[in-house]
Amino acid sequence: MKTETQASNEYSAVRDGGAGVIDLSSRGRLLVSGSEAVMFLNGLITNDMKTLAVNSWMPAVFPNVQGRLIAAVRVIHRDDEFLIDTEGASLTTVTKLLERFTLAGDFRVKDLSSETAMLSVQGKNATEIVQNVLGETAANVAREQVATAKLENSGGEPTVIRATHTGEDGYDIFINASDAKSLGESLIRAGAQSIGAETAETLRIEAGIPRFGIDMDETKVVTETNLDDAVSFTKGCYIGQEIIARIKYRGHVAKKLTGLLLGEDVALESGAKVFSTDGKEIGSVTSSTISPRLKNRIGLAYVKYDYLEPGTKVRIIFSDQKYPASVTELPFVRGSWYAH
Repeated sequence: MKTETQASNEYSAVRDGGAGVIDLSSRGRLLVSGSEAVMFLNGLITNDMKTLAVNSWMPAVFPNVQGRLIAAVRVIHRDDEFLIDTEGASLTTVTKLLERFTLAGDFRVKDLSSETAMLSVQGKNATEIVQNVLGETAANVAREQVATAKLENSGGEPTVIRATHTGEDGYDIFINASDAKSLGESLIRAGAQSIGAETAETLRIEAGIPRFGIDMDETKVVTETNLDDAVSFTKGCYIGQEIIARIKYRGHVAKKLTGLLLGEDVALESGAKVFSTDGKEIGSVTSSTISPRLKNRIGLAYVKYDYLEPGTKVRIIFSDQKYPASVTELPFVRGSWYAH
């Protein structure tokens, strides 16, 4: 059982100028290749594969025909192959969806989840630590670019991208599973703190980053989830495009993911209802945590459009109790990621 002091040290390492290592190997990783990979993927995801240059990456969403979210992913372009990184909860769905097209042309899919791992270094000092362990090329990778590092002890060549899961500066490192333990130990020796799942979840919620299976699923329209950078509104046709574009150009969605700041501490569960001050049901909570930085209970919730103005007073009803809260702009905490 982790002590309160240990959790506090983990949090402080990421938020207060240091850095932490989060093991995200439970996410899924699929390798897509073939001369028709771009064509097939472009018809399945919201972002524009034709604009994705070699050694660069982009966020994207797999929607269904109703424009609802099947999976939120990152597509990494290496040489003639594409690495698709997705939540573990959506790996099976994405795999089955892609495998349907392997008989339709030169399009191949391989699940690398078990033979690879993913470590993330998060915090203001992440650059220095990554440079000490993986070198200048990895540390200086631009946010939309991809770098290859070299491991001296094994000869492995991890793939490195700049990404945040906490609102702080960060790097995601994709590596052979056999090298993951050694790399993690090297990052800790260089000054990073190992970050547990509970602390990582608090940091994620503070950063306002939705997670598939918790804050978004197949019931949510893509444009409700704040994943605007994962959608191209200029590319050609793809599954669900008509619905997504119609919502975009009519002006706004009916509801959207936003932040809630509670007036008192209460352990909320997913699904707690949000009401306006005059008693109208206007949304529901998806995840919540105690924010050490804000010294308050915070939550992510889908709230109807008319109540999204920051500072709007609402009530949360949970276990037959009413709790005051106010709508808050995301992210709750703007860390070093926003300094650049």
